[in-house]
Amino acid sequence: MTSLPTDDLLARVATLTVAEKVTLLTGATAWTTHAQESIGLAEVVMSDGPAGVRGIGPGTSTSLPAPSALAATWDLEQAARIGRFFAAAARRRGVDVVLAPVLNLQRVPVGGRHFENYSEDPYLTGAVGATVIAAMQDLGVAACAKHFVANDSETDRTTYVARVDEVTLREAYLPPFHRGAVEAGAWTVMSAYNGLDDGEESAPAGEHRRLLTTLLKQEWGYDGLVVSDWAAARTTVPTANAGMDLVMPGPHGPWQDALVAAVQTGEVPESVIDDKVVRLLRLAQRVGKLDGAGPAPIPAHLVEEGWSVSRDLAARATVVLRRGAAWPLAAASAGRTIALIGANAVEPYVQGGGSAKVRVEHEVSPLEGLTDALDGTSAVVRFARGGAVLEHAPMLGTDLITDPVTGGAGVHLSAHDAGGALLAQESAARTDWTWHYGFPADSAELVLRTTVHLTGDGTHELELGAIGYHDVLVDGELVASARDDDGAQAVLNSSVNAPLGVRVPVLVDGSRDVEVELRLHVVDTGQYGRLISATLRHALPGPDTGIEIDEAVALAAEADVAVVVVGTNGEVESEGWDRASLALPGRQDELVRRVAAVNPRTVVVVNAGAPVLLPWLDEVDTVLWAWLPGQEFGHALADVLLGRTEPAGRLPWTLPASADDVPVPDGAPVDGVVDYREGTDVGYLGWQRLGRTPALPFGHGLGWTDFTHGEPAVTCEPDGDLTVGVDVTNVGPRAGREVVQVYLERPGDPGMLRLAAFACADVAAGAAATVTVRVPGRALERWVPSGSGSTGWQRVGGTYRVHVGRSVADIRAGVDIVIEGADVRVADGVVHA
Repeated sequence: MTSLPTDDLLARVATLTVAEKVTLLTGATAWTTHAQESIGLAEVVMSDGPAGVRGIGPGTSTSLPAPSALAATWDLEQAARIGRFFAAAARRRGVDVVLAPVLNLQRVPVGGRHFENYSEDPYLTGAVGATVIAAMQDLGVAACAKHFVANDSETDRTTYVARVDEVTLREAYLPPFHRGAVEAGAWTVMSAYNGLDDGEESAPAGEHRRLLTTLLKQEWGYDGLVVSDWAAARTTVPTANAGMDLVMPGPHGPWQDALVAAVQTGEVPESVIDDKVVRLLRLAQRVGKLDGAGPAPIPAHLVEEGWSVSRDLAARATVVLRRGAAWPLAAASAGRTIALIGANAVEPYVQGGGSAKVRVEHEVSPLEGLTDALDGTSAVVRFARGGAVLEHAPMLGTDLITDPVTGGAGVHLSAHDAGGALLAQESAARTDWTWHYGFPADSAELVLRTTVHLTGDGTHELELGAIGYHDVLVDGELVASARDDDGAQAVLNSSVNAPLGVRVPVLVDGSRDVEVELRLHVVDTGQYGRLISATLRHALPGPDTGIEIDEAVALAAEADVAVVVVGTNGEVESEGWDRASLALPGRQDELVRRVAAVNPRTVVVVNAGAPVLLPWLDEVDTVLWAWLPGQEFGHALADVLLGRTEPAGRLPWTLPASADDVPVPDGAPVDGVVDYREGTDVGYLGWQRLGRTPALPFGHGLGWTDFTHGEPAVTCEPDGDLTVGVDVTNVGPRAGREVVQVYLERPGDPGMLRLAAFACADVAAGAAATVTVRVPGRALERWVPSGSGSTGWQRVGGTYRVHVGRSVADIRAGVDIVIEGADVRVADGVVHA
């Protein structure tokens, strides 16, 4: 889309008063900007979107596999498909700007938002992100590249300072944003919560002038809008002068009257304000919100069913970590018994917690998917949970609650003012009251009351959670209270998504009614609004985990094939906190080992977004990594297990064998600072530098077939790029997809292989294909820091080894190239690994 000339936009801005201009630069609501009819500006609507477009009103959305799963395809055609899907989904939900993709790197495996990021590698991250952005914006929906920059930890995420030297920033953490935010033409960029110390300036990311103005807008020529992360803007003059353009959410924030005053006193030049409004108008014009243009229609042939996109991506992204005789089940399904085991087989973790989560119409569990896929056959699926893995109790079923006032099914909610007077009341059949608004504006306290009907002998547990100042009463007795209003911190640490609670044991003989009451002070979360957040949960009496594991092992011993689904959950992987451990929660490792010991045809499916330790990896026949796979998990897993869809995934990060071996074990600040001492050795580069061997390397993935590689041919192109051609042959029994990975080994840095490019090819069984990989010339350059003469990107002379392989540790062959001055030539002969 062609943007209006800047002079045209400036002319419109000139008709506004300073106060009118400044008003436009803070959100009108949590998700929309202000309209200004006099200059043809309509509101612009934003929505979260890393794994689906949430929308801002009622309704449901498609839950896609987490972003790491998309990167695991190593397939830019798939990335373009997801970008187009984002655009269509946004249009359906009335959204103009999708707050995605995340272009930060997976610096540490325990990072809480690891699953939202694409990869630990800057090239793979940038390539996938740029493709998603370009495809989305080609259809008139804006992408928002985030979080700029070094936003790689959730511990103290709003206050820590990332100390990153110039070379590390330029070679590792900035390239994904340069390729995605600038070269792909992202229309918005989100600044980060954290601070940045780049050796020249230390400031919060939203106040960092060298980052937002000198680098992004001036050096890179970025003409889009810089938006704050939600509630990240805390100052007036520093954020305005640094290069922030739009403060979100609204209607509150640090600008408004204070920024008008700063313009009047000369602390912020009015020309700075004008530039911000021009950028907002440019965004509005691009998404059809200027002069009543309206968004351009999306061609019908590009609109796909959400369930189909989610299912196909989840299946194709599945990584075969280990492959034995148990795959695929199609060959062993007729008349056979399949033991399906694991808590995640019936309650899978399909979406990560926090801003990546969307409301869905349905989620398909592995039990549902595999049972449905084998319906009509003589195969039988039998299930055993094998023990609980959650610390929280499950949500209380709505069939167990009665409104004590109306007598109908539900919870009675009453809103009261500061004096206790009743303002409003309602009844609702729900037990999850997280992020609850919709009460009268002058409410000070909300009271939730319900009667819980418990049936079944034994000790039940009621878990009652809330944020902020509250009291919890059971049968009229005070069982818990809190006297601290959490404010915005409840949002930033994600406790608003899953409030911590008190567990109350209730002994039941036959059946029993229990009166539950939660008295909740309304929490003022600042820019997020006034809300309450509470949950009612219930755990049935039942056998302990040891007994359930015994039952699962007995079932596996009798079955022809055992499929064990293990993984994480919403208590482990979420925005707002970093993981405390790489271990699977509960006793899942014990469950896997015991099942594999009694059934040699055991398939383990790992349902997790970020790396977890698999101490039994070499003891199991077949192991699949299924990610946080979105709403169609069960169907996609059945497609993979039954051989209907090729699991073509490759790891976009390194899988550790031991937590002690991880080069950078965590991102926890020390005295408020996260020091990037490892420099550019992010992810697999750190493993190489330290000489450590992981469980499985970056780029690993076996699929259901095997490939051989021929001798590579390297051509030095006139524009400075390299072209690498290699013949691949499918020597297995099935059609499959090969991902050819090209790594560079720089002169003077032996043993350090860096991903330079990649390409995919679908190849029939017994067939061959020539795969051509284009290596950008930037891969042959290094950043020369300021103070070293001519600062910038420069080619370094010497001999480079071009490695071609299936992972960073499975190199099939290589070619030497030599750089001498301005000349690049291929050395004689092919060097085999």
